Amino acid sequence: MEEKEIVCVSCPMGCRMTVQAKEGDIISITGNDCPKGIEYAKEEFTNPLRILPTTVRVIGGELPLVSVKTEKAIPKGLLLKAMAEIAEIEVKAPIKIGQVIKDDLIGTGVSLVATRNIKRANSNLLS
Repeated sequence: MEEKEIVCVSCPMGCRMTVQAKEGDIISITGNDCPKGIEYAKEEFTNPLRILPTTVRVIGGELPLVSVKTEKAIPKGLLLKAMAEIAEIEVKAPIKIGQVIKDDLIGTGVSLVATRNIKRANSNLLS
């Protein structure tokens, strides 16, 4: 039997739950104080997903990096592959918050978007 400890992040309570499974099938989930915990534990056990926040190099900007994140959560097992692809990206300033930096990151169908504005170097304008 497999057992996995999971801390729920669905609400501020941070319940410590235990998921017990046999041959990949969940048998029991304990430790949750609300129904949200059950759903979170099921998802986290079977297909953990994460929003990926990081930075991308900027060419000609007032800052050398722009903060970015995946528009939606991607499978946790793909984070390193996504980071390898992101490491190769360079974007020219100006950059606007919400601007798509990369479509279809590593074939997930999820876009990488800027989370802040970056002006051109020596410019007060964003364009």
